[in-house]
Amino acid sequence: MTNEELLQIIEQAVRDNVTELDLSFKSLTTLPTEIGRLTNLRTLDLYKNQLSSLPPEIGQLINLRSLYLYNNQLSSLPPEFVQLTNLQSLDLHTNQLSSLPPEFGQLTNLRSLNLYNNQLSSLPPEIGELTNLQSLYLDNNQLSSLPAEIGKLTNLQSLDLRSNQLSSLPAEIRKLNNLRSLNLSRNQLSSLPAEIVQLTNLRSLYLNSNQLSSLPAEIRQLSNLKKLDLRRNPVPIPPEILGSKNLSQEPGDVNEILDFYFRVQDPIETEPLYEAKFLIIGEGGAGKTSLAKKIADETYKLQPDEESTEGIEVIQWHFALPNGKDFRVNIWDFGGQEIYHQTHQFFLSKRSLYALVADTRKENTDFYWWLKVVELLSDKSPVIIIKNEKQDRQCEVDGGQLRGEFDNLKEILATNLADNRGLAEIKKAIQLYISNLDHVGTPLPKLWVRVRAALENDSRNYISFEEYCNLCRVNNLTDRKDMLRLSSYLHDLGVCLHFQDDSTLKHYVILKPEWGTTAVYKVLDSQTVKQKLGCFTKENLKDIWQDGEYADMRDELLQLMMRFKLCYEIPGRRDNYIAPQLLSIEKADYTWEDRNNFILRYTYTFMPKGILTRFIVETHPWIEQQKLVWKNGVVLNKDQTRAEIIENYNQREIKIRVAGNRTKELMAVITHELEKIHNSYERLQYQTLVPCNCEKCEGSQTPYSYPLNELREFLDDGAYLIQCRKSRQMVYVRRLIDDFIFQPDRPDKELNPQIAQLQNELERKRDESLTHRLRDSNQEEKDIMNSQSAMEFEKEIFISYAWGGESEQFVNQLDETLQAKGIKIIRDKRDLGYKGLIKPFMERIGRGKCAIAVISDKYLKSPNCMFELVQIAKNGKFYDRIFPIVLTDAQIYKPVARLKYIKHWEDEIKELDEGMREVGAANLQGFREEIDQYTEIRNTIAELTNLLKDMNTLTPDIHSKSDFEELLNAIAQRLDE
Repeated sequence: MTNEELLQIIEQAVRDNVTELDLSFKSLTTLPTEIGRLTNLRTLDLYKNQLSSLPPEIGQLINLRSLYLYNNQLSSLPPEFVQLTNLQSLDLHTNQLSSLPPEFGQLTNLRSLNLYNNQLSSLPPEIGELTNLQSLYLDNNQLSSLPAEIGKLTNLQSLDLRSNQLSSLPAEIRKLNNLRSLNLSRNQLSSLPAEIVQLTNLRSLYLNSNQLSSLPAEIRQLSNLKKLDLRRNPVPIPPEILGSKNLSQEPGDVNEILDFYFRVQDPIETEPLYEAKFLIIGEGGAGKTSLAKKIADETYKLQPDEESTEGIEVIQWHFALPNGKDFRVNIWDFGGQEIYHQTHQFFLSKRSLYALVADTRKENTDFYWWLKVVELLSDKSPVIIIKNEKQDRQCEVDGGQLRGEFDNLKEILATNLADNRGLAEIKKAIQLYISNLDHVGTPLPKLWVRVRAALENDSRNYISFEEYCNLCRVNNLTDRKDMLRLSSYLHDLGVCLHFQDDSTLKHYVILKPEWGTTAVYKVLDSQTVKQKLGCFTKENLKDIWQDGEYADMRDELLQLMMRFKLCYEIPGRRDNYIAPQLLSIEKADYTWEDRNNFILRYTYTFMPKGILTRFIVETHPWIEQQKLVWKNGVVLNKDQTRAEIIENYNQREIKIRVAGNRTKELMAVITHELEKIHNSYERLQYQTLVPCNCEKCEGSQTPYSYPLNELREFLDDGAYLIQCRKSRQMVYVRRLIDDFIFQPDRPDKELNPQIAQLQNELERKRDESLTHRLRDSNQEEKDIMNSQSAMEFEKEIFISYAWGGESEQFVNQLDETLQAKGIKIIRDKRDLGYKGLIKPFMERIGRGKCAIAVISDKYLKSPNCMFELVQIAKNGKFYDRIFPIVLTDAQIYKPVARLKYIKHWEDEIKELDEGMREVGAANLQGFREEIDQYTEIRNTIAELTNLLKDMNTLTPDIHSKSDFEELLNAIAQRLDE
């Protein structure tokens, strides 16, 4: 925008006595002095410009209530700025402010202040004068301390200090007794002040990525605390209890976290854990097995023709720590054949030490590839390289270059295993690095250690989950949640395998992981399977797994292979399976229509093996004719739409072409599935290349491509056009993204409703393929809703409905029917409790895995009901988690009727807004949140009702007559996912 155009806007605004002015995204570099004439302004938007300074006249806008200046280049504020004493909301995030003037304290009416992502190294004491502040955002600055005066902000409800350099907190923080959310993540805190317990209203405390090794005993007095994030701290709490390693997901249960922490504070009731995994990897024939056996027994005599390991072999080795304690090392010796490489990912884990063994005679070790695999799959666990100098033949390894790339590479050592040269140094290095792993020495409840010993002494390869629970009870571990925590902990440690989220495998605990993996590799190594290019049948498995140790577990072992995405059942060919990594490398024979293609490419800095074969398993229901699939590619066909996905491993690229009726939707499902695979790796580096849509590129098989992250950077900087390097034409950035990225940024976020149905259809077909084979096994089938296993993980079933009338009568009937079947649903009238807070309960419904929604006319006009529905949608996987029942008075099946609900909410917003204008701003606390809630409902109701109308929800009569059988089956399937 030119200065002249801006002056015209200001002149017009002065004439019109406007109270709001939006000058965002105008590429402004300066602001004219005339801005000071807009004395009636209450709201001024100047965000996402290029302002490096503000004119003194800004101080004349004395009626301003809201000022938005974020995403500019401001390094300071003019002294006159503090004349804006009526400001209530000020947003200065993402600027270059290095300090605040002392006079800043004069802005005493501020309620919300956002200073995120600046360069503040300190705060002036006068910050304490902003006593009306309710929200203060100081994250991503350079603060090393806080002034004591911050304790004067007694109305503060939310304080965000993450990503600073704080090593301590002032004792005065105890005075913030209205604080509900405190975020101190990514700082340098080594302790918390005991005074923190005086924050009696605190509900969320984020402390991840600090240096906390202990907690004050008083923290248990925070009775309102609902969320505690302690991940990535050296606290003596297993990660399984702290929560997902993905920090974007919710932390663990606060009560479980604190219960465990204080339980292990008593040394009489605990025992430190001295155990870890040592994983030996490398090419086949490098000497991994010889090294493993030599470490465990130096007198072991090398065999001239040492048999290569099939799959994985686990060997125990013990050594004494300086404190006299015995340290147990579980040595995992991995088979080196290439067929195993992509399956290693299921066993490479953190809390481990790695050794990469290289045969100096063959000189065939790709050090970069192996080190990159460890980095991607094990969260940068420490690695040592061992040069196996057979016949004393030496080789040089560029350690300097490798260490420059991999900071987890600790040492490069050499040995000749024939005469044990260098073996002592290797064992010493192993002892050093493995005993310094983070989890080593962590105190565990003695009951856990006792159960661990009992499992170790059990000679069986596997036991049922109920047998595991009984074993726990015999050893006085009686809490079922504790049993699950322990099995998860031992799973991560590599002691046993228990896949808690698999509907089949969760019923078994595999005590000898090598037993299960060896069984899997027997299939992949079978000559019969190899000759048939990866195809096999259940009859083949009877021959492959004919030994008595496998005979009774064939179904479960097959499920293990499916769990690892190593095979799938061919649709339409019962009991016939394919292991795609054994498919032919020759491209299938088919024709392709080159016109009107959607083309997308992924390029990788490093490309791990197995991405495409995993993708084939995930999308196999749609493989064209179940024939157009080979090791490096697949053609999918769905709804007259075809997709060709080809991996070029040498060029580190996957290319996708889509043509047909539903190109956008199918492309979205394909990229969604690939993104799920990408996100299973740690820090996988890749680019999504979006094709140009200019006249020259559109329809071309070789269009110019733009990195998706670059397009998003353009939008963030307010640049809406980008040049094609082929045609030199300028094209719209937003259209490039919208044309091809028809999905959310992350695979765990809610899909666009237009593709949700297609995505869910794929998932249903895939799930059927992976589980239906158990129905004809000899195992007795149980009603999942009545079995104890259904409650193993205590998954909650909520019901959302409008009180009174037909809706509540129907819910009462449903409730009684389910209770008679032993199933408890959570409903507000029974479970909210006296004085229970309604909004948190509704938010809890929104997060639930299963929510039955009884949709009525009253429901669609109720703020509380619609809030619950919106919360379900906002928390992702709406289609999967909601089980709707639509009553006859809910008018959602005709477009005109649905429009009436939008009009209803527009009228509600208008009425509330008009009422608020008649009341002073100081008396409107809480009302703004309601109008925001109404607006959110208005903005989403069309999308939600459109999705609901497309679902076959069955009528209430059908549900009642069938005793809710179909509803219960659908919920059972969801709970088992």
